[in-house]
Amino acid sequence: MTIILDDSLSREQLYPFTATRHVADIRIGILTIREKWALITAGNKSIKEDEKIVTIPANIIPTKDNALTICNAFAIGNSLNIEDKIKSIHYPWDIFQLNDWAIKKDVELIIAGRKSQPLSATNKTILPQNIFIEEGAVVEHCIINASAGAVYIGKNAQVMEGCMIRGPFGLCEGATLKMGTKIYGATTIGPYCVAAGEIKNSVMFANSNKGHDGYLGDSVIGEWCNLGGGTTSSNIKNTAGPVKVWNNKNKAFMTMGLKCGLLMGDYSRAAINTSFNTGTVVGVCCNIFGEGFPSKLVTDFTWGKDRYTFDKALQDIDNWKKLKGANILEEEKKILKELYNQ
Repeated sequence: MTIILDDSLSREQLYPFTATRHVADIRIGILTIREKWALITAGNKSIKEDEKIVTIPANIIPTKDNALTICNAFAIGNSLNIEDKIKSIHYPWDIFQLNDWAIKKDVELIIAGRKSQPLSATNKTILPQNIFIEEGAVVEHCIINASAGAVYIGKNAQVMEGCMIRGPFGLCEGATLKMGTKIYGATTIGPYCVAAGEIKNSVMFANSNKGHDGYLGDSVIGEWCNLGGGTTSSNIKNTAGPVKVWNNKNKAFMTMGLKCGLLMGDYSRAAINTSFNTGTVVGVCCNIFGEGFPSKLVTDFTWGKDRYTFDKALQDIDNWKKLKGANILEEEKKILKELYNQ
């Protein structure tokens, strides 16, 4: 079966993360939606050998159990029934709200029929059978509690001494938890990210850094972002009242629930000791610094209280990428130029 993932109906609602990527490339759980489909179809003979071409909304989250149901429903032109209980992301906060469920489903998919690498005896664990360690991962002198959900440590990841982890938790390939990091589920630290401080119910996509103390809760951080030391996000209002978050499709703030921290688009950075208000949305390629709280909506290409020049923005992105042995790509430049001109 050839599966086409269509993001035309969900793209605008999922800003800032879809300003620079297809909806299918959003990470939720351990894998992106595109990676989930690739792994599921490779292992599902019924889907793999079917010759049909089917178009599926890219915001639907496939699992090993529901993928065939999704494919069959859209192959005959029907939408899914409500009783199918298939989950989708419609707004950015759905990413962290569904992350607990998504980690569980991804762990089932990734580790099926496989055996974990042994966990060093220097660690203290609760329910170790719920802990899966990939080849090359280094985990020493840590406390890992997997009683509330699985803990997955990816290939060549490093968990430094003194970390305290409470599942469900996914640390992806090449990522690092620095000494003394406190992780509460359901949290995902994406490939080649660096994380430290206190993190709860959050998702970092890839190649981003929260390398020092500070709190991040009920938040989503895009790719190639950096949070300076002491940066903290509020995830609940002092009144414990409803949180309003920017909705890019409607160009207005909308009520989303009681908890939402920071939603930060790709290539954005915050200076040391930045404090973000509850439900703050930061666009793409922003450099946040200055007195007081940043606005609850920081628009794309913001430099302090001014606007980035485009060439300076590209140079700074390239500088940050070089720190991880990469360079800005021509395709990235094209996407950013189009966004800048908007």
